[in-house]
Amino acid sequence: MSNYPRDEFDRVPENSARHGVHRTTLEEPSRTLVPLMIFGVVALCIGLLAFLIVPKLTADNGVQPPVAGSRTTTTAPVSPTSAPPTTTSAPAPSATPTPSATPTQTPTPASGVDKSTPVGVFNATGVGGLAAKYAATVTADGWTVSQAANWAGQPQQTSVIFYNGPAQKANAQALGKLLNITALVDTAELQLPLAVVLGPGAM
Repeated sequence: MSNYPRDEFDRVPENSARHGVHRTTLEEPSRTLVPLMIFGVVALCIGLLAFLIVPKLTADNGVQPPVAGSRTTTTAPVSPTSAPPTTTSAPAPSATPTPSATPTQTPTPASGVDKSTPVGVFNATGVGGLAAKYAATVTADGWTVSQAANWAGQPQQTSVIFYNGPAQKANAQALGKLLNITALVDTAELQLPLAVVLGPGAM
């Protein structure tokens, strides 16, 4: 084994905490008892609180342990005196009956003629003023004339009353009796409930 001369690195104490060039510490830091003492104090406080507060809570709730040798008697709660049931009778119907409201309807003749139905009067004869003359006759009888004009349809062989549907047949018959027209035709082509077409022979 070779012998070397001693230098400054050989003068390090044997029990030094530093070792080597980096001088890292080899000793572990000592553990303190402070956390353990704090935990013990907290546990003691919780125990004292539980010992002092829990009995008071049970006493406030009215729960008390029975005393040995004592007899506990329980009395049923006395119900308040109940008043006799009151009977309510339904109000008696009034002596005078109220008349029921009936819908007002426009009186119609027994024959089913409704003179409020609009009537159109058309002149197919070529004689001027004939439509206005017949329209005046129809209006004088209580009918409503919607229009009076010249006929623009096909030529007619005689005077005709056109009506739209079976509901207007009674009206057509009444107009035919008024104007002395016997030809009645049911058609919806004119888009009028009643139409008087004056043909040859109308005066």
